[in-house]
Order: sequence, then structure tokens, then C-alpha cells
Amino acid sequence: MLYLIRYSEIFLKSERVRRSWVNRLIENIRRIIGDCKFRLERGRIWLITDGKVDDKLRKIFGIVSFSPCEHCKLEELENFVLKFCKGKLESVKTFAVRVKRVGEHDFTSQDMERRLGALILKNFPHLNVDLEKPEKIIYVEIRNEDCYVFDEIVKGVGGIPLGVEGKLVSLFSGGIDSPVATWLMMKRGCKIVPLFFDIRPFTSDKAIERVEKVANVLKDFDPDFEVVVIDHGEFLKRVKEVLKEKKLESYTCILCKRRMLRVAEDLAKEFKAKGIVTGDSLGQVASQTLDNLLVISQACNLPIYRPLIGFDKVEIEEIARRIGTFEHSTIPAECLAVPKRPTTKANLEKVLEVEKELE
Repeated sequence: MLYLIRYSEIFLKSERVRRSWVNRLIENIRRIIGDCKFRLERGRIWLITDGKVDDKLRKIFGIVSFSPCEHCKLEELENFVLKFCKGKLESVKTFAVRVKRVGEHDFTSQDMERRLGALILKNFPHLNVDLEKPEKIIYVEIRNEDCYVFDEIVKGVGGIPLGVEGKLVSLFSGGIDSPVATWLMMKRGCKIVPLFFDIRPFTSDKAIERVEKVANVLKDFDPDFEVVVIDHGEFLKRVKEVLKEKKLESYTCILCKRRMLRVAEDLAKEFKAKGIVTGDSLGQVASQTLDNLLVISQACNLPIYRPLIGFDKVEIEEIARRIGTFEHSTIPAECLAVPKRPTTKANLEKVLEVEKELE
């Protein structure tokens, strides 16, 4: 099977960066698809496989679109196009031909479109040409003496190749927000170390089931996606005891999130990650007010990336559905440690005082 693979942002980079990113994209394709062959031309990757791999190509970051195609030489093009169209044009009424051309030829792209269009009309007399909204488009790419014919352009996930921007640690609960935030940073070239905090007995075993199922979805985008699990339940027990004594139960989520960031920072050093990604969306819950985010962020020295900060819940859910995590993320896994009235304006001095005792 022959595929024409297109990339977009990579093309805008300098020659050195472009070469490096294309090589990384090829590595990623090979890692997900397995045994395959490549041929490179500027702005194009030609992929040769033993069978169809459309579903896998759709989930490789850096691919903006691809097309299953067939190859012929320029001298064979007219007969080849007629053969290609059999079985594809009988059930439609309108068509168009789109030609792109690279190299020196004695014809223009428009000349070839007219020539091939007339040939198709002669052999399929029931058809009409519609250049605006045709039912079927026959695409031809002519690159010097080689021609590639196809009839579909499949949209890819886009973005830039996974890994070109280094690593991040993700606070990964498996709920709706954190997988979407994680996926968005993966799309921007970041390898992710997902970190899950097991808060049992303050939640059920469903939390583990949820995070495992969501992680399996993201494995389709990165086979190396392996969740690191940290026990957090004993810490929460201690936090609730101390906060109850001090009548500061409303600070539970603040202390919880600050400890998560500290653990994530330690893990980032171990994996040589450059920062931490969270699913915070401004104002969505009490711990995500500007005041509380300021206090929470003070616990960490690494950059904290919040790709959802300006998204509303509907927008986040739309992405979750599109990438396939939504259904699993809605498995109930309530946190029973959340106070009835969590603070929305935490006082840093009080937080530091409690943490000093917890240490």
C-alpha cells in the first residue's frame, strides 16, 4: 500500500530543524505502524506498507493529512487514470480533476486537468464537470516523471511530531480535563509522563479502572504512554486530621494540589522533564480560582502548563469526545475528601503553617 503523507508546520522551519523533525516523524510512524518503507521529497513523505494503516495514521502527531494513492509514470498517466476511475465514478453524477505539478513540463497543471477531464467525460458520458462542489474529485500529483493518483484526502491529527519539544509530567486523574490537557501538549510535540495519585480510601476502585481505560486510549497516540501511580490516600488522611484541628477544612484541596505538584516536580527531575501539565480551567472549580492557583503554583519551581485555562466545559468535552477519552472519563470516581465549602481565596501564610506541621 502506498500513502502520500503531508505535514504543515514542519515545512515552515529552518532546513536543519525541518530535517530533524521529519526524521522524528518518520521514527514515530515506524514505531506505531511497524515494518514499512519511506521515500522523502520536499513537503511530502511517501509511505509503503503491507496493508491499510489509515486508522493508525490518523493518530500520529505531525501528519496534517494523507492519501492512499497509486503510482505510475507520466507517459502512462492517461490510461492509468481511466483504469483508476473504474468503479469510482459509476455511482456519481459530477466530478472534477485536481492536478499539482513539480518539475519542468511542457504543460501547466490546468492543461493537464482539462486533458484528463475531457478523457474521463469521453469514457464516462453520464458525468458532468462541477468545479465547485463535485461528488468525486480525482487528484493527480505529478512530480517530474512520476505521477500519483488518488481520490481522497484523509485529515490527520496535525500538530508537530511527538517528542520534538521534550518531556512533561502530567497530573493525570483520568477525568475529563486532564486527558484533554495531556493530549493537547502531546499534539505540541511533548512526550508525557502521566502521574496518577491514588486517593483510596477517599474514592472507589473505579478511579483506577477509569485512569487505565483512558490511558489505553492515549496509547494509540503514543505506545510509550505508561501511567506512574503514587499513593496519596495516607497523605490526605493526615491532611484532614491537621486541618480539622486548625478549623481549616476548607483548605483540603489546596494542600492536596500542592503536594501533587511537589511529587510531580521530583518525578520530572527523574525523567528529565521540563515542566508539569495540569487540566486546570480558570474558575471551573474552587481550586482553580486565580487566588488559589497562585497559592498552589507557589509549591513548585518548574513551569506549570495549563492548556485548558481559557476553555469552558463544553469545549473541553468536545475535544474529549473527538479523541475518544470522554466515555471512559465519565466513569464515576468521586473524591470524598473534598470539603463541603472549599475556600476560593486561600491564604499562603496559613498554608505554609499547616505544611510545616505536616512535614
